[in-house]
Amino acid sequence: MADQSTLPAIATHGAVRLPSVEVDNYNLELKDDEGFLGDRASKGAFREILENWRRPLRKAGKDPFGDEASADISKKKLDAVLSSGESEAAGVLHGAIEDFAQELALIIRRFLKTKGWRDTQRIVIGGGFRGSRVGETAIGRASVILTADGIDLELVPVRHDPDEAGLVGAVHLAPSWLFQAQDAILAVDIGGTNIRAGVVQLNLKKATDLSKAAVAKYELWRHADEKGIKREHAVEGLSDMLSGLIKWAKREDIKLAPFIGIGCPGRIENDGSIDRGAQNLPGNWESSKFNLPAELHEAIPTIGEHDTAIVMHNDAVVQGLSEAPFMRDVERWGVLTIGTGLGNARFTNRTTKAEAKAEAKAEAKAEAKESAKSG
Repeated sequence: MADQSTLPAIATHGAVRLPSVEVDNYNLELKDDEGFLGDRASKGAFREILENWRRPLRKAGKDPFGDEASADISKKKLDAVLSSGESEAAGVLHGAIEDFAQELALIIRRFLKTKGWRDTQRIVIGGGFRGSRVGETAIGRASVILTADGIDLELVPVRHDPDEAGLVGAVHLAPSWLFQAQDAILAVDIGGTNIRAGVVQLNLKKATDLSKAAVAKYELWRHADEKGIKREHAVEGLSDMLSGLIKWAKREDIKLAPFIGIGCPGRIENDGSIDRGAQNLPGNWESSKFNLPAELHEAIPTIGEHDTAIVMHNDAVVQGLSEAPFMRDVERWGVLTIGTGLGNARFTNRTTKAEAKAEAKAEAKAEAKESAKSG
């Protein structure tokens, strides 16, 4: 493994202070008598709820979904049932959506009672579950439940495609001025089911706040489909994906910054190791002897003519950062990612230099106007 002290760094891994936000809390793990609350608001939990609705109907020989296992029914099929499917199947699905929404609302209530999530004004919902009509409906229903309970909170779906939000957010792990001379960065989104690596175009000429950043190309590897895969194979596969994207960017004449931003499950330490929360990844990623940024730097020591700088943070934090430019109208906001597990992060916006300059200009103008009146 490469010596961490020799690696080029432009930000701290798992940093609390990022260019546009303070990370107040992330990877919060709440428990009750039944176990971790997050386990009740995941993609798998929804399928279990759907199965619970189907079980008594199946015993009566009236299951509208037939013999197909709940875990195997595609999102596309469920969305079709929700929009124009047979009435009994739609009824079963609506029941599952209601139960899941109640669980999600309960979890959000518990989060809001913790110190790190107190006074949250808006929560963005991301993750693979959000990328379906069923998921969007469940989110909408949870929002209605919370509003009916008198909780003043906005619940909104992440605006980027869920498959891309975790890549787009990586551009906010470092100050945008570092990328002024480049067109794009490499980004990685590691999950319990998939690993994605992509080229994210910065589009700074269109928007200096990175609100126009977009994925130009990405590769997807469903590592969960491969039995017995080891951590070393996962890192090697990721390195190959990134090397391929570097070659693609060169062919397309896209100037890459010598930077890789990574979103990874778990508590990320300053040195790039993972303290806990990476149990769904292939192999032991929480070993004190394993450091993903160092491993990737060994595989990709340079991009172009410069040393590769790598910054890693929690995957929910990074997915939430994709919304940072659009959250400037609130002070405290959070993100929940519904996927293999329930990722979470809470942010407080920092005042940017541009905003501070605009505020000072507005105050000076107001004072001048008041002075003219009194004069």
